[in-house]
Amino acid sequence: MENKHISDLIPDYLDGTLDMETRRKVEQHLGKCNECQQELEEMKALFHAFDDQDIPVPSERLRTSFEMALEAEKESQGKVVHLSQPQTKTNWGSNLLKIAASVALLAVSFQMGSLFQQRKVDGDMALLRDETLQMKQTAMLSLMENQSASKRIQGVNYIEEFEQPDEAIIAALGNRLLHDENDNVRLTAFEALSKFTSSESVKTLLIEALEKEKNPSIQVAIIQVLVQIQERKAAEPMKKLLEQDDTQPFIKEQIKAVLPSIT
Repeated sequence: MENKHISDLIPDYLDGTLDMETRRKVEQHLGKCNECQQELEEMKALFHAFDDQDIPVPSERLRTSFEMALEAEKESQGKVVHLSQPQTKTNWGSNLLKIAASVALLAVSFQMGSLFQQRKVDGDMALLRDETLQMKQTAMLSLMENQSASKRIQGVNYIEEFEQPDEAIIAALGNRLLHDENDNVRLTAFEALSKFTSSESVKTLLIEALEKEKNPSIQVAIIQVLVQIQERKAAEPMKKLLEQDDTQPFIKEQIKAVLPSIT
């Protein structure tokens, strides 16, 4: 060991896996060999660098590639290098750092590629969802203008496909509620709109419908919702219904019961 460098023993020396006799000889050699001492310091610096950084763990495939590359590097350099040939000394620590950096770069490239691919897939899915909703909205609006009352009801029921309908859908539903000649279509439109009473547009439509509606069943349903959401603007149309001769007596009784709660 006195006439040879100890590059291959340095990793085991740092790991503390050498037997006592070999460790003693390594320490004796390090005390005399500046080149091996320098390589020891490089190896320590490398280990500290790995300890201080949070390096992501690569996949099994990348780890296998790293180990194969490391073994190939060690075999190509040989186990020892004579002191008489310092120009061919194995810089094991430097080579390990290069290999580790290459594998880390490969891992990062793989992860970035996966990330970009996932973003593209997410973007495509979002675009597909938007196009699907647009088609459903077109079908909904078209059906609500159909001459058949059953088709118009079918169009109104498309509201189930939309978590947050836009103003075009709200306006179309309001048009059915205010102007459709069929009682069932108007009632279905009211039920659809009543799910979105947080919208000021919907509140306005319900108040307007209460002023115009003549069907007692729909009147009662509208009054109940307006009282439930405590819409104070509904007080005036309710008072007008109390004054109208054609308002059903039971509607007037209900208005008298709930009017104080919103005035």
